[in-house]
Amino acid sequence: MVLEHIGINVADAGAMAGWYCECLGLSVSRQTETAYFLADSTGRMLLEIYTNPAVKQIDYAALEPGSFHIAFVSDDIVADRARLIEAGGTADGKIFTDGDDEFAIVRDPWGVAVQLAKRGTSMV
Repeated sequence: MVLEHIGINVADAGAMAGWYCECLGLSVSRQTETAYFLADSTGRMLLEIYTNPAVKQIDYAALEPGSFHIAFVSDDIVADRARLIEAGGTADGKIFTDGDDEFAIVRDPWGVAVQLAKRGTSMV
């Protein structure tokens, strides 16, 4: 099996997809009336951001980052964290380390936890 995508149902898929493209470097791989499939720079992983009002939406802002987050590789945690905050994100805690790994959490403008990860040894 190959992981194709992870999907999240949100109130305004268009606005959120635009922010993820502009601020996190994703690109629209496929778009429908209600969904955006966003590709990372490798083109191997997709994040689907969609709006389906018939399905209950999760209150992402109420979730602890340890319960749900979307992680991105960062070469410069300090600069990327500051850039995302400047673009409307909100810091969630401080930059922290775990062994050779460095992390930060920034909430996107819709409350979703975005983890910035700088690994001592790359996982991807």
